[in-house]
Amino acid sequence: MRPAHGGHGTQGASPAATAWPKRPRPARFIIDGRHRARPTPSGGIAAAPHANATTMITARDIREKMRRGQATIGTWMQIPSTDVAEILGRSGYDWVAVDLEHAAFTRSQLPDAFRAIELGGAAPFARVAEATLTDIKASLDSGARGLIFPMIETREQLDAAIGWALYPRTDGPSGVRGVGYCRANLFGREFAPYVNETARDTLFVAQIEHIRAVDNLDAILSHPRLDAIMVGPYDLSGSMGLTAQFDHPDFLAALDRIAAAARAHDVPMGLHIVQPDTADLARRIGEGYRFIAWCIDAVFLYRNCSCPPAGGAA
Repeated sequence: MRPAHGGHGTQGASPAATAWPKRPRPARFIIDGRHRARPTPSGGIAAAPHANATTMITARDIREKMRRGQATIGTWMQIPSTDVAEILGRSGYDWVAVDLEHAAFTRSQLPDAFRAIELGGAAPFARVAEATLTDIKASLDSGARGLIFPMIETREQLDAAIGWALYPRTDGPSGVRGVGYCRANLFGREFAPYVNETARDTLFVAQIEHIRAVDNLDAILSHPRLDAIMVGPYDLSGSMGLTAQFDHPDFLAALDRIAAAARAHDVPMGLHIVQPDTADLARRIGEGYRFIAWCIDAVFLYRNCSCPPAGGAA
C-alpha cells in the first residue's frame, strides 16, 4: 500500500469546477445471471454470451445497466499478454480492466491489450497506476473506455482525476485533457465522433481503499460525474491495521458505512471478489453491489493449472 498521498492529485493543475448533469435514480436491484459459464454435455464449456461478438459493450451500456439496478461484472488483467486479453474479452464479462497499478504493463503494450479485449466484445478499462495526468491520458489515448482510480481519499483528488480525463468543452462537463490524434480516435479518422461521443461517455470509478476515504465519503460520492465506487478490500483492511482480516468487526463496520453512504448518494457500489467463489458473488449481488471485479487472470490460472495427484487420485 502506498503512502497517504502517494502522488494522487499532485500532478498538473486541477480543473475548474463546472456544471454537471443530474444522475438518474437506478431501478430496484435485480440479479443478472448471464455471466455464469455452462458445462456442455461433452464436458467442455459453452461459449460465453458474446464470445464471438462483433459489437463491443460500451461504457454507456454498463452505466445504464447499473442505473437499472443490475450488476455489471468484469475482471482484472495483470498478465501482459494479448492472448490473455483476448481470452478474457471472450469470456462473457462486460469489461476487462488492465491493471496498471500492480502489473508490469508498459504504455506501448496498452493499445494491443485493448484491441484484444475488444475482439471479444468486452469494454476495455484501465486501473491507472496513480490518478495522475500522465497515467490517465496514456490510458485514454490508448483506447480505455473506463477508468478505475485507485486510492481516492478526498474530493479534491477525484476532481483532479476526472478533470484530467475530460476534454475541454463549453456544452457540458469540461476538463483539461490534451486534444490530439491517438489510437482511441483511430489516429484522427474518427476524431469528431470520439471527442463528441465516446470520450464523453467514459466510465469513472473511484476505489475506496483507505479509512481516510471512508471519512470523506460524502464529499467523494457527491461528485456528479462519478459512475461508481469500488472497495479495495486488501488496502482498506491494511489501512486499518487489519490486513486481509475481512471478517473483523471493524472492517465489516467500515463496509457498512460505505454501503450506507453509497445508497444515500445513489452511487453504485462495487467490490473486488478476489477468489472466484460463486456463493460469495451471489451474496454480494444480493447485498446490492453493482460494479464487481471478479477474480484476476493469474488467480484463474493458478486455480486451474495445479498438477493433479499421481494416478488422478483425490
